[in-house]
Amino acid sequence: MLRVVALISVIFLSGVAMAAAEPQAGDDLATCRDRQAETQARTTACENLLNANRVTGRDKSLALVIRAQALISKRDDDHAIEVLTSAIELDPDNVGAINVRGIAHEHKGEDDLAMAGYNLAIQKRSNFGYAYNNRGTIQLRRAALQSALDDFNLSIKYTPKFLLGWTNRARVRTLMKDYDGAISDFAEAEKIDPAAQQIAANRCITYGLMGKFDQAFADCNGLIEKQPKNIYAINNRADVSMMKGDFDAALKDYNIALHLNPNNVRAHSGRGQIYERRKELAQARADYRSAAYSLTKFDELDVARARAIAQERLAALTPQAPAAAAARRVALVIGNGAYKNVHALPNPPRDSKLIASVLKEVGFQTVISVSDLTRDKFFETLQTFAAEAEKADWAVVYYAGHGFEIGGVNYLVPVDAKLAVDRDAETQAVVLEQVIAAVGAARKVRLVMLDACRDNPFAPTMQRTLSLKLVDKGFSNIEPGAGFMVVYAAKHGETAIDGEGSADSPFATALARDIKEPRVEIRKLFDIVRDDVWAATRHEQQPFTYGSPPGREDFYFMAGK
Repeated sequence: MLRVVALISVIFLSGVAMAAAEPQAGDDLATCRDRQAETQARTTACENLLNANRVTGRDKSLALVIRAQALISKRDDDHAIEVLTSAIELDPDNVGAINVRGIAHEHKGEDDLAMAGYNLAIQKRSNFGYAYNNRGTIQLRRAALQSALDDFNLSIKYTPKFLLGWTNRARVRTLMKDYDGAISDFAEAEKIDPAAQQIAANRCITYGLMGKFDQAFADCNGLIEKQPKNIYAINNRADVSMMKGDFDAALKDYNIALHLNPNNVRAHSGRGQIYERRKELAQARADYRSAAYSLTKFDELDVARARAIAQERLAALTPQAPAAAAARRVALVIGNGAYKNVHALPNPPRDSKLIASVLKEVGFQTVISVSDLTRDKFFETLQTFAAEAEKADWAVVYYAGHGFEIGGVNYLVPVDAKLAVDRDAETQAVVLEQVIAAVGAARKVRLVMLDACRDNPFAPTMQRTLSLKLVDKGFSNIEPGAGFMVVYAAKHGETAIDGEGSADSPFATALARDIKEPRVEIRKLFDIVRDDVWAATRHEQQPFTYGSPPGREDFYFMAGK
């Protein structure tokens, strides 16, 4: 899927994924030093030098920066920070390393550390235009528009041929309603690169806000004609249709975006606003929930704004909980095993039936039990369950099947996924946030159990463009919001055992047994499940729990007497 970058921090000394190569005797150092060299060749040359331990001092510091940029391009920010810290220790005045480390911190949601890095780089080199641009992006996300404008002005002053400085300033000027200034900046950007995608995509919004809808649609339509799957441009065109008051056209585009990527936050938020205008409040709440929840600390500007709108409107539209004599508890149990493009998993459908049976036994009023969900059926099932959760005190999801982390995002895998490239997970799989959203409407207990930390069966053939750190197995650690509880069958980064032959998985076996014990509070229950799985697997598998239910009340699967 082709993507437009809306507003980004830029890496000084650009770099892409590393390529393996044999060390070359003559020109590696010259190529590694050469800022005009082709990116792949430069990355390879720097890697050759580092792997052969043929550089020291400032040259080694520079080579480490190039290595770190390759890691950042794969979203391996933790490793990049380690590499960059070593580069800075070798050369404390390497402002490129300081700047790039700021970017890695920014991607991790550590804006204070990123800002400190950009400030230090500027302190050491007052005309460092790239660092001013990067600092401006943080100011913009913080809605400090004048500070962002000041930084982008300095970025342009010191690096006038830097395209993102112009387009970023155009974005700020648009938000400040200086539309003529924004159009002028887009024109300057076109002089640098007339084909740059972000010019037409973002100018489309500026023209829309000016009421110049013909020019706006000309920009967005031109880009979409070239790239029919460009979701960023499709969302922008939908936003312009909203500005024009053509809600049917906007709804059509948001639906197109969601057909391409059912996880898309902007499209859910925008579609929710249309449904709310039309008084279709249940559907509006469903879309707002799909956009509201995040398990990571960093959103791009447009995503962050869409998510904030969804959170605000969801809170406004959420009905007050009615008084109830007995808690209503609902569950969704999914077992995906009949995978079409990789080896099947025999156990998940059996595990899910076991857990569904036990939940009915302990008194859940509604248990939706399904197996072998395709992508579209998966999202449809989550939406159906979310409507049930709105009427419940407890909402529980149990999922067994393939699931893993790619590029810092956790995915559950439908049975029709192909995942030829790691980025395909965005559009072919289900982000964990969408499962969180499905339980989010419940009034008290919002619990997700993932018996899915299995090896990635797509790994042998999957083309990798993102982080290699955890692409083969397991989930990454998460930070669910208050009142949510997420239980992994195996600790983040590790794999769960499927069960031998006809046996259920160790997690499903322990959960089905322990959940029936009366008067075991839910937090204690999952401690017991963890210990039982740890013992049953001879210390090979350790479940892990994130978050917790509300703290002022105890919750029991089996209340007992």
